[in-house]
Amino acid sequence: MKKWTAFVDGAARGNPGPAGIGIHIEDEEGNIAREIGEPLGRTTNNVAEYSALLRALEEAVRLDIQHLTVYTDSELMAHQVNGKYAVKAAHLQPMHKRAHVLMSSIEKVSVVHVPREQNKRADALSNIGADKVI
Repeated sequence: MKKWTAFVDGAARGNPGPAGIGIHIEDEEGNIAREIGEPLGRTTNNVAEYSALLRALEEAVRLDIQHLTVYTDSELMAHQVNGKYAVKAAHLQPMHKRAHVLMSSIEKVSVVHVPREQNKRADALSNIGADKVI
């Protein structure tokens, strides 16, 4: 089974403020399947982080990816998705639930927290998205 990797990030200029998502998806040979840097409008950093995760999972389902590791520099989101932290913010609960629905469509998926330095491409794409005017 082919192993895929997704790097995701959300950015907000202010909290809330103009926000964007960044997603980089590649296969095990390093072939890029998707690179996305899109604006979200005005929202919070946590909503931007979850939006990036959801979009990456949606793309993975579209691509029929069955083995995916998602890397994020959002410790909060990674720990919430993995069940280590509770999702106390009511506005994030539907996003959290949607992530699990999408994850259940993928045979093997994991969400891993990494330092920001290991998430540079997704960070750059999220900043491109946050800088776009919609």
